[in-house]
Amino acid sequence: MDINPTKPQADFTLSNDKAPAFVGGFGSGKTEALIYKALLLLARYPLNSFAWYAPTYDLIRQIAWPRWEAALTELGIGHRLYKIPVNEIHIFGGGRLIFRSMDRPEGIVGFEVADSFFDELDTLKIADAEKVWNKALARNRQKKPDGSVNTMCVATTPEGFGFVYKRWVTEKIAGYEVYKAPTYSNPHVPDDYVETLRATYKSQKLIDAYIEGKFVNLTSGTVYHQYDRSTCGSSEAVQSGEPLFVGMDFNVGKMSAVVHVKRGGVSHAVGEVVDGYDTPDMIRLIKERYEGHQIIVYPDASGGGRRSVDASTTDLQLLRDAGFKVFAPRKNPPVRDRINCMNESFVKQLYKVNADLCPVYCRCLEQQAYNDNGEPDKKQDLDHLPDAGGYYIHQEHPLIKPALILNLGSVG
Repeated sequence: MDINPTKPQADFTLSNDKAPAFVGGFGSGKTEALIYKALLLLARYPLNSFAWYAPTYDLIRQIAWPRWEAALTELGIGHRLYKIPVNEIHIFGGGRLIFRSMDRPEGIVGFEVADSFFDELDTLKIADAEKVWNKALARNRQKKPDGSVNTMCVATTPEGFGFVYKRWVTEKIAGYEVYKAPTYSNPHVPDDYVETLRATYKSQKLIDAYIEGKFVNLTSGTVYHQYDRSTCGSSEAVQSGEPLFVGMDFNVGKMSAVVHVKRGGVSHAVGEVVDGYDTPDMIRLIKERYEGHQIIVYPDASGGGRRSVDASTTDLQLLRDAGFKVFAPRKNPPVRDRINCMNESFVKQLYKVNADLCPVYCRCLEQQAYNDNGEPDKKQDLDHLPDAGGYYIHQEHPLIKPALILNLGSVG
């Protein structure tokens, strides 16, 4: 074939990853990259079979089949397309290319393939994409003659923090690699295409997703909208013997804490404690992880009246009895004030987060949104760690409200 791949397409096609994901903006050549990858593997393993997954059968008929028939014809590869009911292309003297719709995961049964290819996987909801992925993974078991690994290859537009972000970023394991491709990486689109997209998608978040190919929160009304893991990132870590400043949120069974250090007036989140059972459990975890450090806790003020274990002892007193220094206001600040304080601290670069040491905290900062009532959503369990960090930030980097100056002039 006479092909001229872009650099992201070439990097993706020639990768040896078990699960490469080509994540790109509109017009970045996602489907072409997936076809290039599939053709390369077909050329290496002509006797094996492969699976191609698309969001619907309409897209298989309208996009996948025409492109595949054109590619195979141009390469001079003899083949025949069998439509309903099998939805397969048979390669003469070789294997099969099996097409399945991702909106019908119950149809992913009864075959074995060597490699699988997913076009626009992130258009599915996370739970649906996970179901499709797991069922396809079970089919991906046909042995290759040279013993190479079976691959699961993805090409998709990033649709917020969906399945691809979850599996390739927050829950990344070896072999899962992302290849990013902004729209303008493809020289084959019209000269005015990118500017047309910019004029159409005026929101910066939509531009980041659909032109830059970035993972961004597309939900309207992100709570911590000033947080960006690149501009607000930190490489700091806990140093021997230094004091640690711990924001803590009290929720039985969901106790959370964010551990901070201070560097030249800037606070750095360098650790997290997630899903502690109760206050004694949090005390134990913090002491085990940070032995030899002075611990200063900035807790949820409601802990002064709550009793997580002993009916005669408050949560704050338990912290003090453990040897922790406790800074707790008489009552919590208004939620809006705490959130504004966090966002302002991110803007002023007074607050940074080490994403490697605080992966869950970062995900919560990126994804928590407002609900229909204009309140921070608490149904997704994304609120506990930001609340914990917020209690610390509100005390250490408070908003300075402008003083009201009254010029009364002269009297009499």
